Amino acid sequence: MPHALWSGAISFGLVTIPTKIISATEDHSIRFRQVHLADMGRVRTRKECSIDGETVTQDEIGKGYELSKDDLVPITDEELDAMPLPTAKAIEIVAFIEADSIDPVRIGDSYYLGADGDVAKKPYTLLRKALERSDKVAVAKFAWHGRERLGLLRVREGAIVLHSMHWPDEIRSPESLAPKAVELDDDEIERAVQLTETMATDDITQFRDRYRDALEELIEAKAEDKVLPEPDEGGQQQDSGKVMDLMAALNASVKAAKEGRGEAGADATVHEMKPRKKAAKKTAARKGPAKKTAAKKRNAS
Repeated sequence: MPHALWSGAISFGLVTIPTKIISATEDHSIRFRQVHLADMGRVRTRKECSIDGETVTQDEIGKGYELSKDDLVPITDEELDAMPLPTAKAIEIVAFIEADSIDPVRIGDSYYLGADGDVAKKPYTLLRKALERSDKVAVAKFAWHGRERLGLLRVREGAIVLHSMHWPDEIRSPESLAPKAVELDDDEIERAVQLTETMATDDITQFRDRYRDALEELIEAKAEDKVLPEPDEGGQQQDSGKVMDLMAALNASVKAAKEGRGEAGADATVHEMKPRKKAAKKTAARKGPAKKTAAKKRNAS
């Protein structure tokens, strides 16, 4: 069992639940050391003062807030400890809401909340049952690494999970990133929907980090002086500057997805598109008004 990262209590109205935080995820990323290539000695980071160039020890290092490039305000640990932080040892539930109302962009890291001792068993189970029966999630405040954070409590396989959340003013607006209005053919939209249905799945545990697998093979081969594995040439990226035939790409994607599921033969045949002649006649019939409408829209913008 992983070690507890934090211990305190959940504040649920007048109910107190002793708890401890355990990380719900593991980082399996492969990390490297910086080395001197001549002799493979480790290259370490030295902490030096930017003014006198002297190497400083940890007890000589403090905190400073940068007002400008050359203007720093010193802040001591004693001053930070004196700051009001009522949730320093508590996860204070402040509201219950519908899970669907939470924007996934706001959700950060995930942690398990374990019942800390026998005294926590009954109130822990009470909160879990209340969340399950109400079909709601709890919004809470808690302190983490010297600052107050917003959190979300929900139930997963009988355990209460704490998700850290971003405050509302920490979410950037994507408005400027969305592309301008473009014209799409209904056939293109329908084919895209067909692709989503073909690629639908109820199980995502099948997916693996292929890059990490390949990196582990490389490290093992070099460590044991084996022949290095051949590079995978199957993941070539498409040239982003090349003009894409959207419908052709969708048709090919649907066919590939069906073949990947073993739906070969007749089942993998892509439906023919509507005859272009009829679409051309309809377009020609309203060519004049459409041009005028487009011109009005351009003038208005």
